[in-house]
Amino acid sequence: MTKNEELQLVKLLIDKYDLTKQEIAKVIIGQEEVIKQILSTIFVGGHALLVGVPGLGKTLLVNTIAKILGLDFNRVQFTPDLMPSDILGNDILNEDRKFQFIQGPVFCNILLADEINRTPPKTQSALLQAMEEKSVTIGGKTHFLSNPFFVLATQNPIEQEGTYPLPEAQLDRFMYSISLDYPSIEEEFAIVKKTTLSKTSDVQQVFTSQDILKFQQLIIDIPVNDNVINYAVQLVHKTRPNLSKSSSYVNKYIKFGAGPRASQYLIRGAKVNAILSGKFTPDIEDVQSISSFVLGHRIVRSYKAHAEDVSVSQIIKNLY
Repeated sequence: MTKNEELQLVKLLIDKYDLTKQEIAKVIIGQEEVIKQILSTIFVGGHALLVGVPGLGKTLLVNTIAKILGLDFNRVQFTPDLMPSDILGNDILNEDRKFQFIQGPVFCNILLADEINRTPPKTQSALLQAMEEKSVTIGGKTHFLSNPFFVLATQNPIEQEGTYPLPEAQLDRFMYSISLDYPSIEEEFAIVKKTTLSKTSDVQQVFTSQDILKFQQLIIDIPVNDNVINYAVQLVHKTRPNLSKSSSYVNKYIKFGAGPRASQYLIRGAKVNAILSGKFTPDIEDVQSISSFVLGHRIVRSYKAHAEDVSVSQIIKNLY
């Protein structure tokens, strides 16, 4: 691909991104930053964890995005009695007395794992292979998922009764952890007026699955200066306590830091943030702007941090 072709593709991505935001706004009021980060995750082939109280429109948002992107969408409500086969599928004995694989809801482009922390670790871990390798293994046979494939999971941050905290290995599979806040008074007024006095507008498809794959490759090919990569790696290293260069602040407030996957996601996230900001290559500010989404769910606070009410966001800001 020539430089001119790359520039044209970057312009096309920005145009389609702007059009996508306009289409989403027909259904979703506000949540601009959340929408940007979900789309950023999709543009680089990652997965996202959406954290927010019930009623903020998480399912509607994901469904709307799937329609606009032209992708197949399945939703699974995670419950304590959900089994891995309910997500992945299973071999059944057909009328010819031969085993036949019946696909589960994971065989789609976007899987919404609703309230993922309401199911036991055995079922949560069923998604590990799907998220990392884009495939599932049933009865010794590997079945490949659709391409592109994304998991968008939701989690309620306030209701912990009857829930199972996500294992660190599972959390690490999510590129971003995105918090959804309550709407402002003006936004809530618009939401109520739109949903009680008129019909919801239909959205138009802006992307195709092939567009998504093409833009993913474009972002992979974006060059990054060594000083930006070094900054991302150093930032992640600063989250790790009890090393020779660990600060006293980190040793005091962090129990476990982020792993190498965080460094990779910081660069991937910085790339797409740069593109959507009209730049062709990311800088240190792009890394900083997405660092809370990448590091927030990878830092385990110490007992002292909990006791002194030091939040993860405060810790991250102290690392810059």
